Amino acid sequence: MDYRRLGDTGLRVSRICLGMMSFGDPARQEWALPEDQAEPLVRRAADGGVTFFDTADVYSAGESEVVTGNLLRKIFPRREDYVLATKVYFPMGKGVNDRGLSRKHIFDAIDASLRRLGTDYVDLYQIHRWDDETPIEETMEALHDVVKAGKVRYIGASTMWAWQFAKAQHVAQENGWTRFVSMQNHYNLLYREEEREMLPLCADQGVGVIPWSPLARGVLARAGASQSTTRAGSDARIDALYDPENDRLILDRLAELARELELPAAQIALAWVLQQPAVIAPIVGATKPGHVDDALAAVSVSLSDKDLASLAEPYRPRDVRM
Repeated sequence: MDYRRLGDTGLRVSRICLGMMSFGDPARQEWALPEDQAEPLVRRAADGGVTFFDTADVYSAGESEVVTGNLLRKIFPRREDYVLATKVYFPMGKGVNDRGLSRKHIFDAIDASLRRLGTDYVDLYQIHRWDDETPIEETMEALHDVVKAGKVRYIGASTMWAWQFAKAQHVAQENGWTRFVSMQNHYNLLYREEEREMLPLCADQGVGVIPWSPLARGVLARAGASQSTTRAGSDARIDALYDPENDRLILDRLAELARELELPAAQIALAWVLQQPAVIAPIVGATKPGHVDDALAAVSVSLSDKDLASLAEPYRPRDVRM
């Protein structure tokens, strides 16, 4: 495993971040794994050198955080041995203040996340989306205060327009508040609209990019094979984010290179993301041992400039999808 600084910080993270959304309550997500089935996968990742784990309060209505906390305490000897990330924004109850990025909800949400995770602090606390109903000044000051309270070490953002991210950073800098150190955005071979503004902004400002869905919710991993899986059949977001017909040329190119290099398509797709500027650690979900193995192996796959260009060439601009 290789390790990199998260942006311009001194925090070092593994080049693969294990996404914990796949673990939680199968009653809420058909493809989610309960704790006993998740444990072998998390252990496999940890044995391979993964020290970076990402979840969110909304995943399985909090159950993912419970599973994440239980397993990391069991697997790692010390809290200092891993980097734990979670998120805030989406509704966590029926109350009018049980959502968003208000000072009230951020304060309530971090305490609830810490209880579920069974820890005194999270290393990276991320806003899951932009909140149009809350002034960004209120949000950034509240995040700064949870950092100063010792509940959070660093803060990050996810999935927004570049102007919104730049505005948040400016507000923090002008007021002497904590700035975002990471951007968790949607980025993979099938979706590259982030290359227009967000990725150059992050590279210029020293912000670490930790993209979600680097395998396009498994679509890229199945290039050249059947696209029928439990998740593919029950995850409506796949159809919302991707278009099999429009993406066919990219998938065919990936399958062709996989045959040529005699490597799984998943490893090549992840290697492509890992070799993009500003990308620190793609967030990879796993429901089978092979998913973990492919992610670990991808760190050592080095694609040539020709390979990178070949994979990128069929892409055509598309609507922004968040």
